[in-house]
Amino acid sequence: MGNHHDHDGHGHTHAHPAPTFNRAFLIAIIANGAFVVCQIMFAFLANSSSLLADAVHNLGDVLGLVLAWVANGLLTRIPTENTTYGMKKTSILAALANGIMLVFTCGIIATDAVYKLFTPAPINALSVMIVAAIGIVVNGATAILFLKGTDDLNIRAAFLHLVYDALISVGVVIAAFIIYWTDWVWVDPLVGLLIAIIIIKGTWSLFTNSFRLIIDGVPREISWVAVRQFLEEENGVKQVHDLHIWALSTKENALSVHLLMPEMDLTDEARQRLIKQLKEKYSIHHATIQVEKNLAFCDDACTT
Repeated sequence: MGNHHDHDGHGHTHAHPAPTFNRAFLIAIIANGAFVVCQIMFAFLANSSSLLADAVHNLGDVLGLVLAWVANGLLTRIPTENTTYGMKKTSILAALANGIMLVFTCGIIATDAVYKLFTPAPINALSVMIVAAIGIVVNGATAILFLKGTDDLNIRAAFLHLVYDALISVGVVIAAFIIYWTDWVWVDPLVGLLIAIIIIKGTWSLFTNSFRLIIDGVPREISWVAVRQFLEEENGVKQVHDLHIWALSTKENALSVHLLMPEMDLTDEARQRLIKQLKEKYSIHHATIQVEKNLAFCDDACTT
């Protein structure tokens, strides 16, 4: 019976993310933080529900960017005797926190919008238009900084935050334009409600995906069935059991499996080939493969 734990690609995936996006995070946090302060001030001065909704959402995004930045940096932490995989899981925690924060902001936005829908008040539409237009530029420009990292759930969360902010600002500009020409003040809180719906719809997958990873579920992009079938096709394998696939971070996945091979041995060459194919075909970076000659070695805890 043999056991092997592979670390192929370990060094590359540890060190790559943080240096690439440190500058992007810093620029995005400073630019959006300064803009949020301006938004909140003008939202109260202009009495605009949609602009306040956008400001609250942007504030949540700034906090989310800070979380994502910290988690992205922790990916490079060297493993210790207490944290043998380093601090990679924090990137998943950050993505989950971002998802929760976005859902929470929807409640604030919707509450304010409903109140103003039934108690309409005059709005300084021109000020709202100008501030929201600046928001389109700020959010759109900073979103581009994260465009190349959207394969990472944590970076994707930051990217989506900024893209939705830009789209929401477009909606606020349109609402303010309509109010400016028609004096239909009810359009403003209505847009606030639409913003809340857009946020929920657009970030639900982020929330569910990050929750799946935090409970060590199989990453959405990997088929457990396909991996099992791939291993069953290996020459000499009679049975595959105790197959577990989970995420170590938003960029790295792991696998452990028991292979019943009563008539053959798994050579070093065959093992390395399996490990390489698991990485290339299924994005599994750490594979632990245990070979058994007799199913009697498997206790009651073994699962298929």
